[in-house]
Amino acid sequence: MAFSMDESWIYGGQLIVSAEFVTPQALGIGPAKIDHSVYIQGPLQVGEAGSYGSADATVMIGPNGTVSTPDSLYLKGNETHEGNTLHKGNTTQIGNVDITGNGEISGNWTIGGTMKSGYATWSGSIVATTKLFDIKHPNKEGHRLAHACLEGPEHAVYYRGRTNKNIIDLPLYWEGLVDPASITVSLTPIGAHQDIIVKRFDDKNIHLQAQGGMPIHCFYHVFAQRIDVDRLHVEYEGESSDDSPNTPQI
Repeated sequence: MAFSMDESWIYGGQLIVSAEFVTPQALGIGPAKIDHSVYIQGPLQVGEAGSYGSADATVMIGPNGTVSTPDSLYLKGNETHEGNTLHKGNTTQIGNVDITGNGEISGNWTIGGTMKSGYATWSGSIVATTKLFDIKHPNKEGHRLAHACLEGPEHAVYYRGRTNKNIIDLPLYWEGLVDPASITVSLTPIGAHQDIIVKRFDDKNIHLQAQGGMPIHCFYHVFAQRIDVDRLHVEYEGESSDDSPNTPQI
């Protein structure tokens, strides 16, 4: 049996606080009610009375003004959030972050500050003003070592080394990965001038030849443009990277 107490109703183990008698669908009512359930029309404020100057939300939780508690809200168990989130202040995450079940982000994620990660994998492109690594210095105590990536107007790969043969065998995975017509080779003789030339090449081998049949001994750098992704649009009209015609590569 329900009875009135100002604008609240208590029916068995259920409390309803509302300006009018309502039947909250999720909680049920009458014989179908969920025992020990509470419905509050809101706004609801919990904690120190002066925490809020206006009704900023349906539920407002502030610090406790009489009991020393470190947190305004302590949640144990799983949480489901539906809708947008505006977070003011720092966030400390202990444990894994799993979005949509696989750690995937289906929309855009903008990070205004610094994101730190021990290890990260990406299925698409990374757009950045610069790309660098910053590590503990390998041989100077109290110092760090920073290097930046070399930038260029293409999606390219390289292969380098030293040889004393007349053939440079390129990695097997270059076949189908690079455009053979884009291959360039730089050679640096070691010990003496050898007048080494590139006689012919493809995406499998670089054939070398030295003057007068001299022994070959040289350093080499081989560069090639990737053929498995779209060509890079180096210059385009726009105000930000959002205007880029470059499609993220998956």
